[in-house]
Amino acid sequence: MKKKQRIKKNEEFQRVFKQGKSFANRQFVVYVCKAENQQEFRIGLSVGKKIGNAVMRNRIKRCIRQAFLEMKEDLRQDQDYVIIARHPAATLDFHETKKSLQHVLKIARVLKKK
Repeated sequence: MKKKQRIKKNEEFQRVFKQGKSFANRQFVVYVCKAENQQEFRIGLSVGKKIGNAVMRNRIKRCIRQAFLEMKEDLRQDQDYVIIARHPAATLDFHETKKSLQHVLKIARVLKKK
């Protein structure tokens, strides 16, 4: 992911949490917030220490980033997304992770229909 596609600062996370809407399934919670004057979407990731060791948490984050890169064309570009991984996300492989994210993004109505 490019630098301008990431949410890193605490203030940006807090804005998405306060102004955005949340959607969830068993593996992920996704907060979606409209961002003004933005050409590309941005994502912020949160994987807690209860989910696993650093290797497991980084693997989950890599899978989420790759899934978003592959779904880039179908996503609304004027949004900020914060993805929080829940405990069952640790057991998923990449394809299951992508499918689960597609499911929760369809619930949020930010994924274009194919």
